[in-house]
Amino acid sequence: MGFMSVLSFAHKLTEGRLQPGGRAIDATVGTGADTLFLAKAAGPRGGVYGFDIQPAALALAEERLRLAREEAQAALSPVTLLLQSHAAMAEAVPPDWRGTVSAVMFNLGYLPSGDADKTIITEPAGTLAALEAALALLRPGGIITAVLYPGHEGGDREAAAVEAWAAGLPSRQAQAIVYRQLQRASAPYTLAVEKKKGADL
Repeated sequence: MGFMSVLSFAHKLTEGRLQPGGRAIDATVGTGADTLFLAKAAGPRGGVYGFDIQPAALALAEERLRLAREEAQAALSPVTLLLQSHAAMAEAVPPDWRGTVSAVMFNLGYLPSGDADKTIITEPAGTLAALEAALALLRPGGIITAVLYPGHEGGDREAAAVEAWAAGLPSRQAQAIVYRQLQRASAPYTLAVEKKKGADL
């Protein structure tokens, strides 16, 4: 049967926590795959925000969402796509979202589109700011998933920074896990953080 892919694992962790009517954030929209997944899971009574710094990414996501609505695959939640860095998350989402978000997904690295500039990548400083914001936005029991790519230029530094951030979280506030293939150091892997119930962030 084989193990799940790192992306499937991130989705599996998320779907157990994001119920219809819930709120979610796609911190790195990319081609919109996670955005669509979150919009389906949250349903028409929910809400999704998505962030990306590249207009091409938002265009790809908008087209993916449009096709899904046309094909009536599922009733989707309203999606707000913002041409902003995920580092601006704390200021960009409505104040009443704080402490109510069920899931925040990160898929780090570069835009995986054929003609995209692969030198435009997520950077540790912005990602760490976004992770801090995401943790504050989560409801108790909510989850952050981050798919990390140590195999590309700069990806190893970002992965190490994210791991260090997660490892340093007080256990009374959150718990963190890693899902990775141990025989390939450069293989993508998933890190997840669950906010503890009763956590005061």
